[in-house]
Amino acid sequence: MFAVYTVTAMSQHKKPRPAIAKPIIAKPISFQLAGFYHKTNESGIVFNFPIGFRELPAVNNDDFSYDYAMEIPDKEFEVWFLVKSQKTNWADYERYKNDPAKSIGHPDSLYIQIGRAEASGFMGDQPYFTRNISRDVLKRYNADAGKSYLLNLEYMKATKHYKYALLLTLQKNHIGTFLAVCFTNEKSPEFFKNVNRMSRYIKFK
Repeated sequence: MFAVYTVTAMSQHKKPRPAIAKPIIAKPISFQLAGFYHKTNESGIVFNFPIGFRELPAVNNDDFSYDYAMEIPDKEFEVWFLVKSQKTNWADYERYKNDPAKSIGHPDSLYIQIGRAEASGFMGDQPYFTRNISRDVLKRYNADAGKSYLLNLEYMKATKHYKYALLLTLQKNHIGTFLAVCFTNEKSPEFFKNVNRMSRYIKFK
């Protein structure tokens, strides 16, 4: 009787089941973000979608054409991105640089041309403030060169009636260029903090 009781008690003492690891399911991303990841990778850029942001439809019309857009909800902070690989530009430059019939600009000056063209698109003939990006900031982006443009925007539907924009162009020589336009209605310390945090989620490899 004692033996039967002992066996019964032991049978009731079940061993804990080993923990079963749950599979990690990748969060689905939008078609727009997938395309932007591909384009940044082709341009030697790493982009990680930042926490606290929300994707927006990228602007693509007769006035402006950008690859990706996002915002911090309810904070009046929006960013548009434009990315360019230099692979084709360098191939054309090496092929035609000694051909007098061709006028090929140096690819490493592309960031200046893009910056001026986009700033003019926002400002027209109105003046704007520009400066070279400092070496310590370039280092955070793993970039070789860059410029910033502080823009006082006209009241335009195309820019959602934002009052100001800070346009940044950054370049990694021989690799790629990216442009970011940061919009706001207040040139506050919080706005510039959000701009400075950008190197946490986009930079050159």
